[in-house]
Amino acid sequence: MFSLSRKRDKKQSSKRYISYLYLMSIEVSKVSKYYGQQKALDEVSFTINSGEIVGFLGPNGAGKSTMMRILTTYLNANEGNAIVNGHDVVEEQREVQKSIGYLPENNPLYPDMYVKEYLSFSAGVYNITDSKKRINEVIEETGLTSHVGKKINELSKGYKQRVGLANALLHCPKVLILDEPTTGLDPNQLVEIRQLIKKVGENTTILLSTHIMQEVEAMCDRVIIINKGKIVADDYLKNLNSDTVQVIEVEFDYRVEPELLNQINRVREVKQLQGFNYSLKFETKEDMRSTVFDFAHDNGLKILSLNKKNKNLEAMFTELTAE
Repeated sequence: MFSLSRKRDKKQSSKRYISYLYLMSIEVSKVSKYYGQQKALDEVSFTINSGEIVGFLGPNGAGKSTMMRILTTYLNANEGNAIVNGHDVVEEQREVQKSIGYLPENNPLYPDMYVKEYLSFSAGVYNITDSKKRINEVIEETGLTSHVGKKINELSKGYKQRVGLANALLHCPKVLILDEPTTGLDPNQLVEIRQLIKKVGENTTILLSTHIMQEVEAMCDRVIIINKGKIVADDYLKNLNSDTVQVIEVEFDYRVEPELLNQINRVREVKQLQGFNYSLKFETKEDMRSTVFDFAHDNGLKILSLNKKNKNLEAMFTELTAE
């Protein structure tokens, strides 16, 4: 009876573990990476659920690309472990590579190949069954139909990014890893690639590395912020964009001592900007512009400009990554 019970417990535990892996597309646990004496990643841990579009943010040199190269098996970590689609990135590299699509920052392409020729070549590398059908599907999905007869070196930067994305999607990956996919695009191309990535994200888990806040706010459900190799924030975008923290930027006609501004009701922080400009931080949902106006009136000051901004992702990013 004891033996049977243990078997049942083991079987149930195994089912729970399989269910857990099914829900988790990426699991990173205490990953560290060194380049000589420099520590590029410092015990980084995070998980990404199946179907999420997650923005991976950080300033240049924060460790974003290093983390992505570890997840795609291009680099090995010095410490810790990472699981992608249930496969260990060190012990099961081939399985990881089969289950992910990767668009690196430099988007390596064969410029002398025609678009369809290049995708056919990649389909052969992936050994895709019924490759002609799949190539036509990704061409349509990425909006390349009118450009299949062109050589890659004849395409604009935006369409080259589409080719890179089509190549990453060719083998129907469960996870798509994108490293700075919108760098160098003009405003129209930005909108097109954003829409394309959101569309792809309806059926694929996406980890998107960028340092552009607008990209994250336009495409992502959740944000992970890394700075100096450490995770400093991990939350859903709706939670990070707060309506209870507001910053009022005001310009007076005369210099005001910060000590006097600190006496304004509910003010939490005062910063002097250029000239007679000041930044006042409040933690309340109540619009505090009228309070600032009353302060100016009571102290014989004229307000030359008055702007209210709720704390957003960009403000939080600046706070968390400031030197």
